[in-house]
Amino acid sequence: MEEKKFVQLKKEEFGVREFIKNELGKGKISSVKIEYTPVGEKIIVKTASPGYVIGRRGERLNELTEIIKKRFKLENPHIEILEIQKKEFDAQHMADEIATSIERFGTIKFKMIAYKTLDKIIKSGAIGVEIRLSGKLPSERAKSHRFAYGFLKKTGDTAKIVNNAEARADTNLGTTGIKVSILQPDVMIHDQIHVNQKMMDKIKINDGLSQEKIEQKPIRRKKKNGSAKN
Repeated sequence: MEEKKFVQLKKEEFGVREFIKNELGKGKISSVKIEYTPVGEKIIVKTASPGYVIGRRGERLNELTEIIKKRFKLENPHIEILEIQKKEFDAQHMADEIATSIERFGTIKFKMIAYKTLDKIIKSGAIGVEIRLSGKLPSERAKSHRFAYGFLKKTGDTAKIVNNAEARADTNLGTTGIKVSILQPDVMIHDQIHVNQKMMDKIKINDGLSQEKIEQKPIRRKKKNGSAKN
């Protein structure tokens, strides 16, 4: 019984998320998170365009709240807007931006769109970026194209620090799948080594001592019968 309630709850959460994303349009919403509090349901909407979501004098936000309350039968929903401070580091925003550009300009310019997005993220200071596009681009046969830069963690617990997102672009040739992975510059990588001047000086000192030991080591000459002498 508890499992059925849990599944139903997750279905409702998924429905709310998809409704908000479809209602506000592609590229406007990065993520939607629902938290349950004693006073009602708190819906956290992460976006790079808070003014667009709120609307004039909060009209759009109030209208959206009322629709969600009636359609999904929520007791007291409250929508909270969380602004994206750096949209170039938000993988979902960049994936949606690529999808919108492909739908607008067509698949023939997919390389230009991908490289332009990659360059924008790199210039913002990201440690690593990977963009994957899959579909008929623009040939009749589906292919996968990869555009990457820098360093990305893909395995282990540290791979969780990578911001991953997926999107899709619907074109005349079919659907194009988009995957974006971004490693932000402020994340902590446990096995990363920072080489500074202090470390360089220490390496030079150790190299100098090793070279000095090699020069001071006596050369042992071998006799014809195999014994050695100095």
